[in-house]
Amino acid sequence: MQASPAEQAVTVCVFAQRFSSTRRGARLARRLATHRLDLWGVLYDTPVSDAVALLVAELSANAVLHGRVPGRDFELCLRYDRAVGLVRVEVSDTHPGQPKLAEAAPAPETADGGRGLLLVETVASRWGVSERPGPGKTIWAELEFQPNSTSQQL
Repeated sequence: MQASPAEQAVTVCVFAQRFSSTRRGARLARRLATHRLDLWGVLYDTPVSDAVALLVAELSANAVLHGRVPGRDFELCLRYDRAVGLVRVEVSDTHPGQPKLAEAAPAPETADGGRGLLLVETVASRWGVSERPGPGKTIWAELEFQPNSTSQQL
């Protein structure tokens, strides 16, 4: 006998929240993302939690620094599919411009920035940009890992 949809286990968890387009908002997005993952069973200070924290931090910082429109917030959406071992991070802002990877010439070693999307590209399994309803864009990154692993290894 097959279980009804109401009796089937939930394997996809979703968290979405808007944040002010400030450094404080970006920091709060990162902290709430790791807190939410911990509630979902992806423990703090594991490779998966740390990688998602980095993705959220970089994409949120870009939304605040490059995607900010005065008076508009940015939105973070996390999707965790525990059955397949996938976390999807989406950060939406209202600025119409498209993000770009750093140019061929890397930023000087003493530069404070310019490497965010390179970090995202290195850490994420895949990433991209998609349109969203209304103004702006959504930058997303996905992180795959071994499902049902108690240590949450990448």
